[in-house]
Amino acid sequence: MLSTGNNHQSHLNRSTSPRLCNTLNNRIFQDVAGDVTIVVDGEFFLLHKFPLVSRSGKFRKMVANAKDSNLSKFELDVPGGPQAFELAAKFCYGMNFEITAANVAQLRCAAEYLEMSDEYREENLIARTEAYLNEVMAQSIEKSLEVLCACESLPSIAEEVGIPDRCVDAIAKNASKEQLVLSFSRLEHDDESAELKGGCTDWWIEDLSGLRIEFYHRVILAMLRAGIRTTSIIASLMHYAQAWLKGVEKLQIWNPARIKPNSCVAEHDQKQIVETIVNLLPAEKCSTIPPAFLFGMLRMAIMLGANAICRLELERRISLRLDMVSLDDLLIPSIPAGDSLFDVDTVCRILVNFLQRVEAEENEECWYESGSFGSPTHVSVLKVGQLIDAYLAEIAPDPSLSLQKFTSLIEIFPDYARVIDDGLYRAVDIYLKAHPMLTEGECKKLCKFIDCQKLSQEACNHAAQNDRLPVQMMVRVIYFEQIRLKNAVSGSSGDGLISQRISSGIPSAAMSPRDTYASLRRENRELKLEISRLRMRLNDLEKEQAFMKQEIMDKPGNGKTFFTSLSRGIGRIGFFNGPARKKLNKSGRKGGRSRRHSIS
Repeated sequence: MLSTGNNHQSHLNRSTSPRLCNTLNNRIFQDVAGDVTIVVDGEFFLLHKFPLVSRSGKFRKMVANAKDSNLSKFELDVPGGPQAFELAAKFCYGMNFEITAANVAQLRCAAEYLEMSDEYREENLIARTEAYLNEVMAQSIEKSLEVLCACESLPSIAEEVGIPDRCVDAIAKNASKEQLVLSFSRLEHDDESAELKGGCTDWWIEDLSGLRIEFYHRVILAMLRAGIRTTSIIASLMHYAQAWLKGVEKLQIWNPARIKPNSCVAEHDQKQIVETIVNLLPAEKCSTIPPAFLFGMLRMAIMLGANAICRLELERRISLRLDMVSLDDLLIPSIPAGDSLFDVDTVCRILVNFLQRVEAEENEECWYESGSFGSPTHVSVLKVGQLIDAYLAEIAPDPSLSLQKFTSLIEIFPDYARVIDDGLYRAVDIYLKAHPMLTEGECKKLCKFIDCQKLSQEACNHAAQNDRLPVQMMVRVIYFEQIRLKNAVSGSSGDGLISQRISSGIPSAAMSPRDTYASLRRENRELKLEISRLRMRLNDLEKEQAFMKQEIMDKPGNGKTFFTSLSRGIGRIGFFNGPARKKLNKSGRKGGRSRRHSIS
């Protein structure tokens, strides 16, 4: 804190009443009559020419250029308003006052406007304010933030003298220093209590939320250049969005208890905030960005009409972690209300981005190494397959959902992403139940996506008695069930079906090497999934065999045939009645939705 003036002090008698045109209420000296009146934003100051002219180049020029030497009234547009001009006038009269972070920006701009440089008097107001900015403000994040906040109400003159740039650089530099000090503290106290580690947080994250979006954008860019941790940047972006975006508690994106009650922002400003925050997200794939936050920003971007670049970037980032999202995240409401309750088109684009990334990863590395069964890529595809099936079942009851939109999601997702089609069958059955007016051709078009060979025993039993399905599909289900039962009785593992698929997919000699490689990769993928299905069936048969042996040992000669025991055993291997159905129902109840549809 710097002090101005000298030992000479005078009594200030400035009226606290409203801006009245009464010069007596604004005298600096009671005993000496003023000879000049200064008007700033409608407020009058009765002052003396000599102290003002001795320190202000602007006053000196105004008095010298006045055609009428008796002119004693001047109107000024001083940055910072009457408060800043009053402090500048005190400085001209040699009165003491403190330069603080709250008034230094206004004083510096007023001094620049009034031309109070050392050219007219040594240690003038410009030099004094510059000393504070360089010696006090530049060494503290808190004071830099306070000065930067004060610049928001100042005109462009603040930019001309470079106050915001200096504040931004000081914030980034000091934050980088603190980060380095905290890193060394963690190393030194690595074996001590975790309380120290938990206390080493970036306290400035909350303070940055007080800035307007223009200055906040500049601060974050400066911090990125200074090497601030990505986790700290992301935490700051999330906190800023929480503080400034109106209505986030309705979307249940962040904790409503921490929303500031005075965070009402115009819709135009909200749109700018969303676009700026998305633009500031770290460029690399960062696992510390919660998918729920990305979905929340996407909902806000859609609702506020953000530009296409912003929305596509959010969709791309979501696709990078699609295997980590929940069903509730995907339930994006359609804004404005269209031909469905949910925004299916956005989910389709996210899914396309995800599949393109998977395909790109497969092209970079050989499928035999990176795409094997159980690899991270394969596991993520299977997880997304289950998620999409659950999403289809969730949106299927919507009576306004068109068949085209519903099938678009099914068509985009590849067949190899599903080990079993029970989830897809359940979604299709719910859609048929909610849309009884579909024609026979539309029902056939919808049911053709279900692979009857990938249905569980329980799903097949249900499909064989489901009168909502086309007759052709019911026949296919019964046919493949008979093949499955025949293979189970004869002990065959389905080698005929595998060989048939291989023989039908042999590439011709006329195919290009690239097409041959793609064909072989698809065949390899199908074989791996077929092997996984056979493993599941083999496990079921082993359990059945153990069950039958136990029954024979417990009740010898009970007259039960092999087929009777086999039928009972297969009946227990159920998807809809067993633990898997409980898990499905549990996931379906997530988010407090009480109404759920099951196959009946």
